[in-house]
Amino acid sequence: MTDHGHSQQEITERINAPPGRGVLRDVVYGGIDGSVTTFAIVAGVAGAGLSPFVIVALGLANVLADGFSMAAGNYSGTKAEIDNIHRIRAIEEQHIRLYPDGERKEVREILMQKGLSGRVLDEATDEITSNHDNWINLMIEGEYGLGSVDPHPMKAAMATFFAFLVAGMIPLLPFLFSIEGAFTVSAWMTAGVFFAIGAMKSRWSLAPWWRSGAETLLIGGLAAGIAFLVGSLFHP
Repeated sequence: MTDHGHSQQEITERINAPPGRGVLRDVVYGGIDGSVTTFAIVAGVAGAGLSPFVIVALGLANVLADGFSMAAGNYSGTKAEIDNIHRIRAIEEQHIRLYPDGERKEVREILMQKGLSGRVLDEATDEITSNHDNWINLMIEGEYGLGSVDPHPMKAAMATFFAFLVAGMIPLLPFLFSIEGAFTVSAWMTAGVFFAIGAMKSRWSLAPWWRSGAETLLIGGLAAGIAFLVGSLFHP
């Protein structure tokens, strides 16, 4: 777990420039989905006994089209989050203008939930409500449970797309290079990607790397197994 400094300057810089949620979720999401969906196509087509050319063609189409689709969907979803925060901010601005006493009571309740009481509670309520932006930011966090740092739609979309592209190409490599036993090699390489993604994301959690890797491997393996089973039903 990465530590950080606690000098006054380090604290001030860190608190005044919070990083937000970052792109970890987008990278993991894109990487897992890219490897799962591409290998699902590989497994399904191989199960049906079709040629390597068909596998590569369908796989490449999936990597590009589905990767772009996921990136566009993530962009739109993240943009919707921002729009929702702006909508809520506008609502709170109107409420503060029309019902200032009621909004002050809400601030007081939020601070009470944080453990303040007595004169300290009164002074904190007065101080926060004296600053319009601080007042609204507290309401967005305390009343709606939303963060004060807006996500970045384009950054989220690009992280998803490139993670999908990189992870999605790996199951196709044995077929692109005409490796003997391409399907078996593809299966092992994809399993390695599943495990590596899971192990990587354990860096940002308390789970041991091997457990996180095994969990992701299990999820991806189930998806690939289902695809291969369905494809095998159409084997001539």
